[in-house]
Amino acid sequence: MKRLILAAVAALSFVTAPLAAEPILGKWRAPGGGIVEVTSCGGAFCAEVISGEHAGKSAGQMSSNGEGYAGTVTDPRDDRTYQGTAVIEGNQLKLTGCALRIFCKTQVWTRA
Repeated sequence: MKRLILAAVAALSFVTAPLAAEPILGKWRAPGGGIVEVTSCGGAFCAEVISGEHAGKSAGQMSSNGEGYAGTVTDPRDDRTYQGTAVIEGNQLKLTGCALRIFCKTQVWTRA
């Protein structure tokens, strides 16, 4: 009986893992002080600036790649789009955007 209960608990842990919310979802404070909200959009995650000087502008779109997120990063100051990646570490989102894959810049956002 004890083995049956342990097997059931183990099976349930595998079933509930995919149902957990993605860590990237939610509101993040960018270094300039604006708040960016990441929401689910189709099969990806869309980021939109919701406060500050650039409110209403896109900040990019990413998809989960198993180790983090990859997609595009948009600079709301000039609307230029770059290849990007993001990694969540605790309450920080490390967002890297690259032009020509060699000129890269990383920003650290904190959960708002």
